[in-house]
Amino acid sequence: MELNLIHAQRKEERKKQRECLFSNPQNEEIAYQLNKLQEQSKRDGMEKRRLKRQRDEQLQPLQRIIQEADQAIQQLKQERKIRSRQLQTQMHCTYSLTNFAGNSLSLKQLMPQGLPTGTGECCAPKLLHYAATQGFKPLAMAEFWWGSGSKEQGKFYGACAERCQPIMGFLLSGLSKFDNIPRIAGDSLPIIYEDEWLVAIAKPAGLLSVPGRHSAKGDSAFSRLRNLLADGMNLRPVHRLDQDTSGILLFARNLESYRSLSRQFEQRQVYKIYDAMLAGRVILSEGTINLPLWGDPTHRPYQVVDWQRGKPSMTKFRVISMGEIYTQVEFIPLTGRTHQLRVHAADSQGLGIPIVGDRLYGVANEGERLCLHARELHFLHPRSGDRMIIRT
Repeated sequence: MELNLIHAQRKEERKKQRECLFSNPQNEEIAYQLNKLQEQSKRDGMEKRRLKRQRDEQLQPLQRIIQEADQAIQQLKQERKIRSRQLQTQMHCTYSLTNFAGNSLSLKQLMPQGLPTGTGECCAPKLLHYAATQGFKPLAMAEFWWGSGSKEQGKFYGACAERCQPIMGFLLSGLSKFDNIPRIAGDSLPIIYEDEWLVAIAKPAGLLSVPGRHSAKGDSAFSRLRNLLADGMNLRPVHRLDQDTSGILLFARNLESYRSLSRQFEQRQVYKIYDAMLAGRVILSEGTINLPLWGDPTHRPYQVVDWQRGKPSMTKFRVISMGEIYTQVEFIPLTGRTHQLRVHAADSQGLGIPIVGDRLYGVANEGERLCLHARELHFLHPRSGDRMIIRT
């Protein structure tokens, strides 16, 4: 910096001297002085280049040392990353959870494709594991945040989507979910959510969603709810469930809500999750079934896979737990065709294993119900636009 300042000062002085010389009429003197200034400029340039070479010669060894240090740091980071992954894999192989069916699996077995750091460390999986190993049966559980941070103290927070939700299905297996789902009993219906815009009920297995064509099939969730609610005559069914399927059924309380919710179903903006028990062992742990379905008008309501006449039908599936003769599966339908989940489960081009209790596409024992339950619905509230998640 000092050398640059010196050279800059000299350059400015030469500029002033040149201006002074050009104002002098003696030409020979001007030429002599200009030549002298030019020589001084050359010497300054040579000195500057020499000093730069000296600087570079001194810096080169230091730059090599820095480069070698950077390479060593990167190598250590890579080794740390590899060891961290190995340690996490070892932990996931060792960390075992037990469900209410008495089955124990490690985190690695539950999620072979890998899990985020911290999986299984929340209180919910630990409490469920403890309850299962001690012979307790949970009645209800909810988690509320207590402490500082980005979350709101005292507010309810559901299981985290990345760490807890993927293993919750396994932990809850064995609670006889399908046996505890209400069947038809009197005229009452369990309402799980309602406001001035919509009503959500838990439809029992064996009850129609809406009245059938014949008088003998007049009993339905829709007709019962109309009689139960003061504004029942204003209700409109937004979607339907098969008669033998239990789970969440949604009704709109006015025309505006009906149009909003129907549009979401039509545009496939509603996220649906079903639980099913299959009468056999599923080979794949998860995947997508893409089989077009067609309803034979001469054999209603039976649906078949038909690649020429069928409508596109897609279903995601994930195995939750597996026993000796049964497999609990989570279905996420991406389309909404009649009997879609039942056909995708039973058809040989799908999973090839019917749902337990399916009299139409499988075999059902006397008194055995269809083990298919609409567990969860995600949609936008027709009035506020807030994200709604309804579970049962």
